[in-house]
Amino acid sequence: MKRILVTGATGQLGSELVPVLRDKYGRDNVVAAGHSRKPDDVFIDSGPYEIIETTDSEAITALVKKYSIDIIYHLAALLSARAEENPQLAWDVNMNGLQTVLEVARHHHCALFFPSSIGAFGPSTPPDNTPQVTIQRPNTLYGITKVAGELLCDYYVKKYDMDIRGVRFPGLISYKTPPGGGTTDYAVEIFYAAVKNEPYRCFLKEGTRLDMMYMPDAIRAVVELMESDGRMLTHRNAYNITAMSFTPEQLYATIKKELPHFSMTYEVDPLRQAIADSWPRKMDDSAARAEWCWQPAYDIGSMTKDMIEQLRKEGSHVT
Repeated sequence: MKRILVTGATGQLGSELVPVLRDKYGRDNVVAAGHSRKPDDVFIDSGPYEIIETTDSEAITALVKKYSIDIIYHLAALLSARAEENPQLAWDVNMNGLQTVLEVARHHHCALFFPSSIGAFGPSTPPDNTPQVTIQRPNTLYGITKVAGELLCDYYVKKYDMDIRGVRFPGLISYKTPPGGGTTDYAVEIFYAAVKNEPYRCFLKEGTRLDMMYMPDAIRAVVELMESDGRMLTHRNAYNITAMSFTPEQLYATIKKELPHFSMTYEVDPLRQAIADSWPRKMDDSAARAEWCWQPAYDIGSMTKDMIEQLRKEGSHVT
């Protein structure tokens, strides 16, 4: 049975990936490691939970030895807007943390999952049908760390013959975890406001088209990639994956079909707008579809219906 360590386990992706992995591989075989965000009691009681600094090599090594870890899902990172507010901390967490985990994984023969992002692209990247392999010149610290992380992972694969895999996530939409400082967070916040019957002020301007994905698809993509036959993988690291692409007004119109009294205005945040303007509108994920049969299940309509339904059930998320 696989023994798994998830860093950044209390973040947006980790808090939903950990329960899925525990259901699949057994609660005692998936160790959740967090840092600043305290999880709820249900999360802590569902399996092993540890508090660590991902830049602390001795602490990571101790966990790998203690639990006989085979695979590390390294999710700990500062997201785009927060990284711009504190670039020094972002470099330390995003790059030094990755370097630390890579070295531990190398010495203890662990496979590794490392998530990249549409933030790894920049204003000179083709914005429509962005190729799997293309120019990457991001102008944000977050994007720089993601490109460097992709290259560093490729280096460890070639030099040390490690099994390292990853995807470039679009914006992720979830009803379970509050937004955490990302540029695409409007697409989560808008649902919270809509279900509470409150007007929403969108921090991106009308016409800002971005790639998006519903969290159940994102979690499934991670699991499917890590379980795929490595002999079939050409790129291995940083696969483009996508599910839908829309603008704020398109999402608003889709929500309004379900909640006719909902209203939205615009109050543009220059920082996040500049970041969004530098990102792709839609990525080409044909490599992921061909090499490990990636296929999203949700589009904007089905995602909207499910988000509203789930948020209505989860009253604690919308109070």
